Amino acid sequence: MIAALSGRLRTRDAGRIVVETGGVGYEVFIPLSTYYRLPPAGAAVSLEIRQVVRDDALMLYGFADAAEKHAFDLLMQVQHVGPKLALAILSVLSPTELVTAIGREDVQRIDAVPGVGPKVAERVVRELRDRITELKTIVPENTADGSNGGESAPGTPTDDAISALINLGYRPVQARRAVDSAAEANADASLELLLRESLTRLLDEK
Repeated sequence: MIAALSGRLRTRDAGRIVVETGGVGYEVFIPLSTYYRLPPAGAAVSLEIRQVVRDDALMLYGFADAAEKHAFDLLMQVQHVGPKLALAILSVLSPTELVTAIGREDVQRIDAVPGVGPKVAERVVRELRDRITELKTIVPENTADGSNGGESAPGTPTDDAISALINLGYRPVQARRAVDSAAEANADASLELLLRESLTRLLDEK
């Protein structure tokens, strides 16, 4: 079972990276929260890994720290929440924000994540509210606001932000409108800032 992975960051895309180590490139799927904190392509990288074995595939899911990985594991225990949906939730809500939403029984906040829906959001709150203490104990204090020192991916931040939102499940028209609005309000914004401001606008529309 692969529990961690270190190597050279060969490919750096929103939602998917390739880590090369020992002459082998490992495809790893990640939430945006981890993507924000990645170094530039070509640099060394270390990730917490959750390996998920299916009948027809072996998938690797990567996280910047133990809190994200544990949050992923907890979400995977919720009925009708698979790896893709768990990553989507962590792309919008940091572990700290997830703990807060569950603690406050804020179903609407979780329902705002694309692809979740009210029934699944209710299950997340109901099935995890007695277990958030597990997550609270490992959530780093300095990640409460989701800040990090990672660099933006190469390319146009606006285009990359739109692509990332589409990967999350938003329609292209929605994504472009939100990103254009965020870019207009924040000149020379980084990719991370554009994504956060765009997500705020999209969540406010719900």
